[in-house]
Amino acid sequence: MTAPNIVAVQLTEADQTKPLLLVGPGLGTGVEALWTLCANELAADFEVIGYDLPGHGRSPASTEEFTLEELGDSAAAIIAEQAAAGRQVFFAGVSVSGAVALELALKHGDKFAAVAPICSAAKLGTPEAWKERGELVEKAGTPTMVTGSAERWFAPGFIEKHPERTTNLLHTLQNADRFAYAHVCNGLAGYDVRDRLGEISIPVVAIGGAADPVCPPEDIDFIAKNVPNGVGIIIDDAAHQAPLEQPEETAAALREHFLGAANGGAKGGAANGGAKGGAANDGASKDGAAQNGSATLQEVFDNGMKVRREVLSDAHVDRANANKDEFSEDFQDLISKYAWGTIWTRPGLDRRMRSAVTLTAMVAGGYWEELAMHVKAARRNGVTVEEIKEILLQTAIYCSVPAANVAFKTAKEALAEYDAEQ
Repeated sequence: MTAPNIVAVQLTEADQTKPLLLVGPGLGTGVEALWTLCANELAADFEVIGYDLPGHGRSPASTEEFTLEELGDSAAAIIAEQAAAGRQVFFAGVSVSGAVALELALKHGDKFAAVAPICSAAKLGTPEAWKERGELVEKAGTPTMVTGSAERWFAPGFIEKHPERTTNLLHTLQNADRFAYAHVCNGLAGYDVRDRLGEISIPVVAIGGAADPVCPPEDIDFIAKNVPNGVGIIIDDAAHQAPLEQPEETAAALREHFLGAANGGAKGGAANGGAKGGAANDGASKDGAAQNGSATLQEVFDNGMKVRREVLSDAHVDRANANKDEFSEDFQDLISKYAWGTIWTRPGLDRRMRSAVTLTAMVAGGYWEELAMHVKAARRNGVTVEEIKEILLQTAIYCSVPAANVAFKTAKEALAEYDAEQ
């Protein structure tokens, strides 16, 4: 694999007296069709340049596979000289380029003042689905994606209201190189940075569309909560192409938070009252709802219930609540308030580490039903199957071989159930 060749596109007038904003498009879209309206809104404050994905727009088709990290390397190379000269550089990308934003923050954070993943997530879809899509497009071409993409990309009524905008964007998809498109799909199949968001040190402004079926607001919320200096913003009347659907609102969000970062930190974080529609994070906690000394018991309970749902799933919590009665209600409230509202929300450990500790405790205590539940929770928290195996192997030494024997059987069944639920 190697970093692909991507072509830079000037979207606003060149002006080195302003900060530089590099923007990227989503799969099947061209940067000019997607970003020009939003770039024009930002022109007073930034010089805006973009790039086209391999085989899209002005960029040549890729000839071999690449990872999203390598795509990020190509994007970083576009602005490397400017960053080295001390110019302030920002990045904003949609969908796959939103994933690139997080890869840049992880690997090239020294070159960027802040990044904005837009209509994106820390993990996009499943590897199997991306590989299947890539194989289909390789055989049948990108026009096979037009109808489905039109249904997913835009908020209800947008196509009818703005036929020219949507047609221009869909033309890029129709004309994209099918093999390069498949290469991007395969890159997305290997993308998952959920367990690395806590490593990001620069401000991250996650922006999503309220009507996005691909990357719903929950994905934006996850990024905002798990990046130490993260902010989440949800834009009304937008789906998966926010810079095209709502260019003014998208530009306003980028302007406010990027210029805020330039002046000492991302604006709109927890210290400033949070972000519209998102769960802003003040850095006190990498996972869950950050606690402070002034939180009321109701706030602790509400935060705990939120984290409990994120870790154990809505279905599990709904079942627990449905089974509450006068006898068990106080116990269920205690779990939400103190286990989830005060322990799982503490800043000292991220959720992956807390899952590892909890799995060990369940084996040590012989709590097999709870172990099954927390195996599934560990997968939601980004713990891999290989890591779960290693945790259980360790318990064989410290908790006994017979306990580990039951644990492996229980975990195997739980993992199969988890995969079936996805």
